[in-house]
Amino acid sequence: MEICEKLKTLRMLKGWSQEELAEKLHLSVNGYAKIERGDNDINLKRLQQIADVIGVELIHLLGLNEQNVFNVLDHCTTNNFGQGSIILSETQCAHELEKSRLLLLERDKEVDYLKNENQHLQKMIELLKTQSIG
Repeated sequence: MEICEKLKTLRMLKGWSQEELAEKLHLSVNGYAKIERGDNDINLKRLQQIADVIGVELIHLLGLNEQNVFNVLDHCTTNNFGQGSIILSETQCAHELEKSRLLLLERDKEVDYLKNENQHLQKMIELLKTQSIG
């Protein structure tokens, strides 16, 4: 993926228009649009500025490829809103997915056990009620 494509993807993940990002960068909309289309060569200083505004490390911006997954997270602390980024390889994602699947299986087993236990206890309650009546 070309840097200009990465910039567009990151901007869209942030939910920003070209106009909004251009304003944050103190650029004209046309000037930023040329960068995003790849019509202009972008120098390292400008790329660092864009990375800072978007909230990613320059090295990640330069190193993103199809082997990586980029995920922008919006999170809120007690008194401010922030944004962060996580870069995970396919292997890391597969590992995390497998861990999640195993946890889900364990939860399902626990739910089944608790349902059975609940039914058993309900039967015991009914039995005790009938014994106390008679």
